[in-house]
Amino acid sequence: MAKKLRIDEDECIGCESCVELCPSAFEMNADGDKAIVINEDCTDDCVEEAIDTCPVSCIVFEG
Repeated sequence: MAKKLRIDEDECIGCESCVELCPSAFEMNADGDKAIVINEDCTDDCVEEAIDTCPVSCIVFEG
């Protein structure tokens, strides 16, 4: 089974670094205060960079 990209929205501080680095996988929610995954199957190189850059380490691959 393929791993799925996830964000722990309770931990997300809304810094937008993942959205800036990898807009093919992330965007801000409707309130603009938390990041959400828009492509849980994204395998772009920028996903790993977003995971490594997240200041609260709330982005993971699960599964």
